[in-house]
Amino acid sequence: MALGYVFAVLATLASGSGSILESLGVKRAGAYGGRSLDLIALRHQWLYFLGLGVNLLGFACASAALHRLPLFLVQSMLAFSVGVTAMISAFMGHHLRARGWGALFVGAIGLLLLGVSAEPGPAQALSSHWRWILVATPIPVLALAAYARRHRHVWATAALAFGSGISYSVVGISARTLHLPDAVWKLVLEPAAWAIALNGVTAAVLFAMALQRGGPTGVTAIMFTSNTVLSSFVGLVYLDDKVRDGYFTAATIGFLLAIAGAIAVAHYSAETRQKSPEKVPAGTSA
Repeated sequence: MALGYVFAVLATLASGSGSILESLGVKRAGAYGGRSLDLIALRHQWLYFLGLGVNLLGFACASAALHRLPLFLVQSMLAFSVGVTAMISAFMGHHLRARGWGALFVGAIGLLLLGVSAEPGPAQALSSHWRWILVATPIPVLALAAYARRHRHVWATAALAFGSGISYSVVGISARTLHLPDAVWKLVLEPAAWAIALNGVTAAVLFAMALQRGGPTGVTAIMFTSNTVLSSFVGLVYLDDKVRDGYFTAATIGFLLAIAGAIAVAHYSAETRQKSPEKVPAGTSA
């Protein structure tokens, strides 16, 4: 089962570095005359599409890890990919404050405790009707998003971030329970594969909508917490995810430290980016 830990680490590194590449692509599109969400300007930015590819590779590694390790471990590691992003940003000139490095250390200790506490093993199979319920999850989530989109209350932004976290958790649950057929083409007949695709798109859309309305710290905190807590609960209660005998307290402390560390790193990274002036290439207008 050591291979599961390798895949989980690779997924975390890919997710964090992919986010950096996508961010660079979006910023370059803006610097060269486009808008951040202008797809016409973005299509020329190979860094953005490289970032998308790296993130897809990370998802493949996460899916492989989820076939071997509990949700509470893998999802916590993916949440902590924000730490990878923060470290890469620090080496690129966005100096992370001492508190940010402290948050990274706290999160790393939490992941270490989770790693030694997790009992590797496959998930318990879900019944057919539950798998189709996961496919249909985007319907109520998108209905919530449509309602929140028409309102400007603070809770509307929180609802969008929460819906994004719900959809991301369904992606993790579906990947954990995905049955790989003998032939690749048979994946189109697998409900879990459809649940991953539909909920992944839903989660990305809602997260972008939430970020357009609210600050990155609060939105990220709600998304991380709802995603990790829900998927971990489902894994432990319904999918036979297990904690090693005598390690329940360590797992609980590790879980809390990992999530708190990820949220704190997101906060201090966002604060650093807001204070750092953007560099615009010579010959372009700011």
